[in-house]
Amino acid sequence: MDYAGSTPVDPRVKEAMEPYFSEVYGNPSSLHSAGREAAEALSKAREQVAGLVNAKAPRNIIFTSGATEATNLAIKGVAARSKDKKEILISAIEHISVVNVCRYLQKQGFTIRTVPVDSYGLLDLEALKEALSEKTALISVMYANNEIGTIEPVREIGGIARDAGVPFHCDATAACGKVPIDVEKERIDLLTISSNDMYGPKGTGALYVRDGIRLEPLIHGGGQERGLRSGTENLPNIAGMGAAAELAGAEMEREGKRLTGLRDTLIKGVLDSIPESYLNGHPKKRLPNNAHFRFSYIEGESIILSLDMIGVQAASGSACTSKTLEPSKCLTAIGLSHEEAHGSLQLTLGRSNTMEDVKYVVDNLPGIIKRLRAMSPLAPKMES
Repeated sequence: MDYAGSTPVDPRVKEAMEPYFSEVYGNPSSLHSAGREAAEALSKAREQVAGLVNAKAPRNIIFTSGATEATNLAIKGVAARSKDKKEILISAIEHISVVNVCRYLQKQGFTIRTVPVDSYGLLDLEALKEALSEKTALISVMYANNEIGTIEPVREIGGIARDAGVPFHCDATAACGKVPIDVEKERIDLLTISSNDMYGPKGTGALYVRDGIRLEPLIHGGGQERGLRSGTENLPNIAGMGAAAELAGAEMEREGKRLTGLRDTLIKGVLDSIPESYLNGHPKKRLPNNAHFRFSYIEGESIILSLDMIGVQAASGSACTSKTLEPSKCLTAIGLSHEEAHGSLQLTLGRSNTMEDVKYVVDNLPGIIKRLRAMSPLAPKMES
């Protein structure tokens, strides 16, 4: 139950990738027949990914080595083209890949302004409007939070950005393939897309770039990907990402309803059976596969290790999983104390999960929490 960390390659995706390892091995830039065959596969994948997010044209999709590179290209690419505008606005719960890019840009003279979120993780739209200025070069707000699952008011953010004439970058790593995304209707200028978060291969991602948005490339060379990402394209992985995008689009509605049912059963079962347990994130405006809890008096790492011993893989917003002494920035941004944040557990569902899996967790988690609280010096005596 850690589909937020990664997803397995769908067997149908693997099948789509196989010809491009040895049978169709040409360089897409070559003019001969083998090159043209590879170029056709590249074009097909571009169309498949464009279709998933309703991009105006396949050329708006730029393939990268993953979501992190796509985000770097979006933010640094805009920043490098900005002459007098030296401010970037981000939400208080952005992924570390966005945060660290912005920390880098601070050293280059940019001002990074953080827009707050409410207790559910929803961006404060009025605060966003107030933070905008003539110096704002970019707004970067994620589509949905990778930890607590809250889906942001993207259409409203896109409208605010468009009215202000400021490019809007949206990190859709956690959301793309799980919920419908329409870059045209939602007025998104730059969109980060991850392959391995929608059952495609690792090491591949894409950046949607709206027509008219000018970026400075990070990698210079032969001019592939419209000059924005030079280097021979990773055709097997790109073909896999294209197949994964097409499958996600075709199955999203049905799979979304199934996962929502499992998620809601999981949330109710945990909250009803464990005293002093709480749901993090918005109760309704959340990813269909995300259930993020916090439990008083114990730490997330101990819950994860205990679940792992009975065959359940999970994640946490606690410090131990990030290898630092600090709790999740996302959880403190929504108002949780350090102690509350450390007691968090993230369960994310995927294609292989069943109702039996959910019942297994609901049946076993209360005993784990009770045992850990009995050992905790923080728990009231009644807990022991």
